[in-house]
Amino acid sequence: MQKLSRRAVLHYLSATVILAVYGVQVCPFLDTLSVTQLVVPILLALAVQFALRGPLRARFVDPAPYQNQTLMVFKCEYGLFLTSGIFLMIFNTLTYGFPLTSGLKIVVGLATLGFFASIDLALEWQRKLVEHFCKTGHHMQVDENYFPLTGKLGLFTSISVVAIMGVVVLVINKDLIWLREVGRTMSYETAQMLILGEIAFVIGVILAHVLNVIYSYVRNLRGFLESENGILKDASHGDLDGFVPVGTNDEFGVMAIHTNAMVKGLRDSNEEIRRTRDVSILTLASLAETRDNETGAHILRTQRYILVLAEHLREHPRFEGVLNDENIELLYKSAPLHDIGKVGIPDNILLKPGKLTVDEFEIMKTHPQLGAEALRVSEKELGSNSFLHFAREISLSHHEKWDGSGYPYGLKGDAIPVSGRLMALADVYDALISKRIYKEAFSHEQARDILLEGRGRHFDPDVLDAFVACEDEFIRIANEFSDHNYAERTAARADDELAIA
Repeated sequence: MQKLSRRAVLHYLSATVILAVYGVQVCPFLDTLSVTQLVVPILLALAVQFALRGPLRARFVDPAPYQNQTLMVFKCEYGLFLTSGIFLMIFNTLTYGFPLTSGLKIVVGLATLGFFASIDLALEWQRKLVEHFCKTGHHMQVDENYFPLTGKLGLFTSISVVAIMGVVVLVINKDLIWLREVGRTMSYETAQMLILGEIAFVIGVILAHVLNVIYSYVRNLRGFLESENGILKDASHGDLDGFVPVGTNDEFGVMAIHTNAMVKGLRDSNEEIRRTRDVSILTLASLAETRDNETGAHILRTQRYILVLAEHLREHPRFEGVLNDENIELLYKSAPLHDIGKVGIPDNILLKPGKLTVDEFEIMKTHPQLGAEALRVSEKELGSNSFLHFAREISLSHHEKWDGSGYPYGLKGDAIPVSGRLMALADVYDALISKRIYKEAFSHEQARDILLEGRGRHFDPDVLDAFVACEDEFIRIANEFSDHNYAERTAARADDELAIA
């Protein structure tokens, strides 16, 4: 963060001009110097002071803990201003024989300008710290015994009042001396205008510095409040990924820490709920699979087929309104529950190795409604949410067909939910390439040809086009999560658990 600060340059340039004018107004001895004699020492002192800022910050500010850096910046800047004032006092005393009271007026002037400039530059450093925290994710630790904000504001107000009064007194004192010297050589009206002009100049300079500090602080405060309110607003909408940068060692820093802790707690709770939900989904889906002649790998494959289709179709005009990031994740998570209704089908039908009779098939065709009803009951107990909505939608509609010949309701075309259309293809494809007790596994090519025959009859043509475009991904998923590989992984996990036990 050691970059040239334009605010620092402006402070030092304005200090050079203001101090020269101020010196003439408060000290009759400085008033006797030429412009060169007055300005050159001031310019040289402030130039050396400016050059020392970088090394001092590297030595004292950068190694300091974040919570101490802003105060260290103020101390370094203010120490430099006081040092320059003392240097000018000694220089004028040794060079021109001015009394110490003359030099002390310069010290007071630089101390006053330096106080406001140092606060402003410290506040600027605070902003840079916040920018650094936003980029890196680092945080400041707030001291337990931090200096409270009320104390800071009270101290700033008190010093500002004392500074204004002190400088005005010095100006008035010099003007009283000046009045004795000019005597009746100048009209009272002219003297009055000159004195009021000098007082107005001094008050105006200090007031401008006070307002600048207030503006700088308000700028920092506005940044904090915008960040705080933004995070709280995002959290109220479910976005828990952000954080409030802790940029001050005071009450606002504590507030930011507590806000971040709250958001992290919500994020951890949500993650725990998600993990519990996912485990529950797989447990329920596995329960359905154990009663069917399908395997647990079927869940993993169809889940991933849907994800591939959804990702491919997300930019398609017919699907972009549904397939956003959130809904794609919900489709992926809820897909394993598509056959949960099979739990309610009698074993003599569900596990029958041969062809079902007409009556048996009618009973089998009730499993989408059984699953949807079970999920509807869950929605009633837990409250409606997007996950249960998608799970119920998939369960109820994944056996519907594009031409309206499917079941349970004979939905047709776009009346079939997008989730059901995607699952319909994924489920049929996986059933075709999988071995069952009543059939051998088909090759990918055979399965693809059968799916293509269902274009416009069984499947949404656009969904089928997405399958053709992504068939290499389907092959990869089928190989990676084959029944054989799934059985080996399951056996390996069981051996590991047995060894641990």
